[in-house]
Amino acid sequence: MLEPALTQQLKTYLAMTTEPVVLVPSPGADHRSEQMMELLGEIEAAGDRVSIADPVPDDRTPSFAITRPGTDISVRFAGLPMGHEFNSLVLALLQVGGVPVKQDAALLDAVRGLKGHHEFTTYMSLTCQNCPTVVQALNAMSVVNPNIRHTAVEGGAFQDEINEHGIQSVPAIYLDGQEWGSGRMTMADILEKLDASAAAQAAEDLSERDPYDVLVVGSGPAGAAAAVYAARKGIRTAMVGERIGGQVLDTEAIENLISVPQTTGPKLGAALAAHVAAYDVDAIERQHATELIPAGEDGLTGVRFNGGELRAKAVVLATGARWRQLGVPGEQKYKTKGVTYCPHCDGPLFKGQDVAVVGGGNSGIEAAIDLAGVTGHVTGGRVHGQPQGRRRAAGHPALAAQCRRRHLRPVDPGGRGRLPRHRAGVPGPQHRRAAHHPGARDLRPDRPAAQHRVARGGGEPHQARRDHRQHPRRHLGSRRLRGWRLHHPALQADHHFDGFGSHRRARRLRPHHPLGERRRDPGEGLLSRLSRSCGELKV
Repeated sequence: MLEPALTQQLKTYLAMTTEPVVLVPSPGADHRSEQMMELLGEIEAAGDRVSIADPVPDDRTPSFAITRPGTDISVRFAGLPMGHEFNSLVLALLQVGGVPVKQDAALLDAVRGLKGHHEFTTYMSLTCQNCPTVVQALNAMSVVNPNIRHTAVEGGAFQDEINEHGIQSVPAIYLDGQEWGSGRMTMADILEKLDASAAAQAAEDLSERDPYDVLVVGSGPAGAAAAVYAARKGIRTAMVGERIGGQVLDTEAIENLISVPQTTGPKLGAALAAHVAAYDVDAIERQHATELIPAGEDGLTGVRFNGGELRAKAVVLATGARWRQLGVPGEQKYKTKGVTYCPHCDGPLFKGQDVAVVGGGNSGIEAAIDLAGVTGHVTGGRVHGQPQGRRRAAGHPALAAQCRRRHLRPVDPGGRGRLPRHRAGVPGPQHRRAAHHPGARDLRPDRPAAQHRVARGGGEPHQARRDHRQHPRRHLGSRRLRGWRLHHPALQADHHFDGFGSHRRARRLRPHHPLGERRRDPGEGLLSRLSRSCGELKV
C-alpha cells in the first residue's frame, strides 16, 4: 500500500509516540477490506508501540479504530484514509500515541470542559482539500475529551450511505445522526457552534497580555515570515490573525512557489504554522483587527481586535488582501471548485477549458490575456467606464474581441439650445440618467455602425456639433473613445465601423430605437444583467 519513502517517514513519526496504540479492525469480505488490513499491517510494522487487535463487528465495513489501552480514547476511520486524509491518519496515530495536540491552551481547556456525550460523523472525499481540516479537528477533540467520538467516513466507499443522506458536497458533518454542519471548520469553529459559552471562555482577553516588542497583524505568508524573522533575533513577538495561512488556505493547487513544484493551500498553511511554532512566537488566531491606536507617551502602539487590545513597541501590518465577491448564489459553494480568484495560480488548472472572467478593467483584461494562452475559450465581462481595459483587450493579438460598446450621447449643458431627438420621436430628456453614468452622459443601445444612420442637413447636426465643441469628451467623436476603436485588426473583423471612418461623421450617429426599450427589469438577477454586459474574447 505504502511506498518505501512514505513508510520511512511513517517510522520517523511513530518513533515520537509515548503511549501504546492499538488498531482495532472491522473488515468485510471485499477487496477494500483486504487493502485496509494490508495498510494496518504496514502501520504496525512501522511503529514499535503499534499493534493490531482481533477484528470486531461494526456497522461500517471496512473500518478501524485507533485506541489507547486503558482509556476511552478512540478515533475511527471508515474506508481507506489515503490521499489528503493520510495526514489525518498519521496525526491521529500520533495524538492517540501521546503526542500533544498543538492548539491554544485555552481552546483545549474549553474542549475538555464540554459536558455530555457527542457522536460526530464526517463524510469526506479523499480528494477534498477542506475535509482534512474538519477530520483532524474532530479527531483531536476526541483525543482531548473522550466524551467526544468521531468517525471519518470515506464517501467513495459508502456511496449508499451518501445517497441515503442526500449529501452533495463534502465535508458534511453529522452530530448524533443529524446534519450539523458543512464546509471547512476549525476546532474553534466547531467549539463555538457546539457550545457558545465554552467558546467565550476560550477567548482570552488580549488586553491582559504584556506589551510585545513586535506585533505582527496578519497570519498569512507575509505575517509568518515577519514573525519568524523577528523571533530569530530574540525579540518578543506575537502574530495575530484570523487563521494561520490566511487566504492561501483556500487555494486548491499552488505551482508557482519557487523551489516547490506543486503543493496545496492547506499544506502550505500547515507548513507556515509549523515554521512559526518552531520559534517563540505567540500565534493568536480568530482575531480581526479593527483599529490602529497611535503611540502615546509610553511609546507603545495599540491595535484593537475583536477579543481585546494588544500593545507593542513596533507593529508590522501584513494584512494581505481579500478576493472581491460577487455575492451571487453558488459562489461560496463552488469556491475552489471552479470559482477561483487568481489567474496566475489557478489558470493552468483550466487548461483547454472554457472560462469566464468577471471584470473588464485592467485586472480583468490582464486575467483574460493570461488565460488566453492556456484555456480554450475566454468570455470577458466588462464594467462601464473602463476604457483602459478595453484598449488593452483590443491591443492583444490572441483576443479577437466582440466586445459590445455602449455609445454615449451629449446632453445639453444648462439648457443651451435644442438637443437632437431620437429617430423614433422620443425626446432626448427621456433617455437620460443611466444608472452607472451620472451627470451629463446618456447610454445608447449596443448597435454596430452599419445599423445607424447619419443625420444630414437641418439644425440637429449643427446642434450636435456645437455641443461636442463645448463638451468634447461627452460624444462618440472624442479622442478618449476613439483611442480604443479601430487600432486592432481583430476588432475590425467583428465590427462594422463603416460610419466611424471620420471624426466628423462619427458625431452624427443616431440609434434606431429609444433607450427606454432597453431599460432593466427590476426583477432581473445580477447574473442575467452581467451576462448581457459581457462580450466574448475568443482564443
